[in-house]
Amino acid sequence: MEAIWLEDHKLELKTDLPVPDAPGEALVRVLRAGICNTDLELVKGYYPYTGVLGHEFVGMVERGPEEITGKRVVGEINATCGGCRFCRSAAPTHCDDRTVLGIVGRHGAFARFLSLPAKNLHPVPDGISTDAAVFAEPLAAALEIQEQVAVGRGAKVLQVGDGKLGQLVGQTLLATGCDLSVVGRHPAKLARLERHGARTIDAGDVDAKSFDIAVEVTGNEEGFALAQRALRPRGTLVMKSTYAGRLSLDAASIVVDELTVVGSRCGPMGKAVEALGAGLEVEDLIEARYPLARGLDAFEHAGRRGALKVLLDVT
Repeated sequence: MEAIWLEDHKLELKTDLPVPDAPGEALVRVLRAGICNTDLELVKGYYPYTGVLGHEFVGMVERGPEEITGKRVVGEINATCGGCRFCRSAAPTHCDDRTVLGIVGRHGAFARFLSLPAKNLHPVPDGISTDAAVFAEPLAAALEIQEQVAVGRGAKVLQVGDGKLGQLVGQTLLATGCDLSVVGRHPAKLARLERHGARTIDAGDVDAKSFDIAVEVTGNEEGFALAQRALRPRGTLVMKSTYAGRLSLDAASIVVDELTVVGSRCGPMGKAVEALGAGLEVEDLIEARYPLARGLDAFEHAGRRGALKVLLDVT
């Protein structure tokens, strides 16, 4: 089968990979897949991964339990052992022996087929388009913030970053009734968040120690520093980005101001599917689509400054 392969920081279109045949797992024919910043960071060396990239997908179950065979599905990307201390304590995304679709020890979704345990798969209701459903995984990641931090109505929240994930983070935060301000570099993206109810401000206009919660969605040192500086004492800083390099930070300020720093990644896939079914707007975030055979062109496009979502049509 065709697939986008990463090795030694280089991408290649392979055409002769075997179809996955993992005992006890469902076989999924990929319909659509999305390129995200984590994929781009993996190419830069965020994690020493070799294999098929991709973890945002919608597919059709070709082989699996009867109740999902022939249905469209999205999938939780962490495949877990079920028996370690984290699995037993309801924190399976930190499983000692987990593999992660297209990221750690498991071939991903930029291929004709993938395999995942059936328990990872969530059927997509008929009312959700395939294009919308491909956003389920990053939308779940956005919703994870509310699983970790109490975002109350009227809370002063600063979001730093207006990119692909930032758009989803902003929409989900606004649903809490918080007072959301967003700093970004792209007028069109900021205007979209304004239409949804956010206030947009310049970085230079962010008052120090004035926000209850700051969410960093840029993945760069400058964005982190701005988010930290904006927090009031005992505020909470949520890190919602992956970093390919090392991050320098003002550790003294974290101690003196008694800040809480929260790392945040995968989230509740079921709630993401529900949000899409309730009409959360995502399809206008699609900037381009490419066939799998042009996957390298798709990566070049996705890596352009300011690019929104680039999809791979795999069928």
